[in-house]
Amino acid sequence: MMSFLTLKRKFLFLCFCGLILFSLKTQANIPENEHSKSEKFVPGEFIIDHIGDNYEWHIANFGHFHLSIPLPVIVLGQKEGLTVFLSSNLRNNAEYKGFKISKSEKYKGKIVEIIDGNETRPLDFSITKNVLQLFIVISLLLWVFLSVAKKYQQRKDSAPKGLQSFVEPLIIFIRDDIARASIGEKKYEKYLPYLLTLFFFIFLSNLLGLIPIFPGGANLTGNIAVTMILALFTFVITTFSGNKSYWQHIVNAPGVPWWLKIPIPLMPIVELIGVFTKPFVLMVRLFANITAGHIIALGFFSLIFIFGEMNVGAGLGVSIVSVSFVIFMTFLELLVAFIQAYVFTLLSALYFGMATEEHAHHNE
Repeated sequence: MMSFLTLKRKFLFLCFCGLILFSLKTQANIPENEHSKSEKFVPGEFIIDHIGDNYEWHIANFGHFHLSIPLPVIVLGQKEGLTVFLSSNLRNNAEYKGFKISKSEKYKGKIVEIIDGNETRPLDFSITKNVLQLFIVISLLLWVFLSVAKKYQQRKDSAPKGLQSFVEPLIIFIRDDIARASIGEKKYEKYLPYLLTLFFFIFLSNLLGLIPIFPGGANLTGNIAVTMILALFTFVITTFSGNKSYWQHIVNAPGVPWWLKIPIPLMPIVELIGVFTKPFVLMVRLFANITAGHIIALGFFSLIFIFGEMNVGAGLGVSIVSVSFVIFMTFLELLVAFIQAYVFTLLSALYFGMATEEHAHHNE
């Protein structure tokens, strides 16, 4: 019987060959005429289009046919009021009910309302690609944890099985090595549900972002608005959990020489700035690390098309190197997906621990 390792190698080899053939097919489909020269491959637009949000979910191209999932557009305009329609009505720069996707520098890629020939931005509540990915992640999390909880009720005092075997070690790890170690034995349970939700949400979003086909492929945790909301949750919980010792340390800064407090309270200002920079760092770290991984992988893919426009042989040669690096980056990103979820959760737990630390502990 063929070993699992042999099957894995053959699978990777087939994927490798498939990517090379796909890149060559794409290069071969480029028509050699003056019109194609005006549509020269632009790496920057290619990368931004893939890591950015969109009003439809692109699946694949078959020649000139684009397979995409149209998403609901929900806008509140000045003329039409509340308008709901599918994003497929706006393809190919089309205008629908006075709305279109802007090509201008100011609103590029956003839905605008045309009023007297001018573009104005309506209130936009559309279900974009990232919003749909958010719903998918939430649905998967609910399905996983509700099914695991049901299994625990049915199989009490039994060894974990199936999804339980995967989820239980992670839950214990977050409980013992993150929440309990950072917040303390007496208070960690109050914050454990949030920390578990935070970790699994970021981890699953990162994993789905590595899958190139639906329902994966959206750059959810590489969207700074998403990471900002996650960091804002941590900031709000930390702020409202802060005890007397925490705020006294910020305002009075005990242990700091008096000459650093007079005439300008330098240290309290520094501590107060730190209250806001901590969630800001959380937001930027997750956004930058996830986005950087996608940009590097797409950059390697861009090399195939750049060299392919020069010469098909050059495109073939570069594709071998590019696909090899992309496969390596994919395995590295699997590790990054876990590390970034771990770091975000750990730092949130540390902030909660500092906010709830007892005065006696501070004196010690």
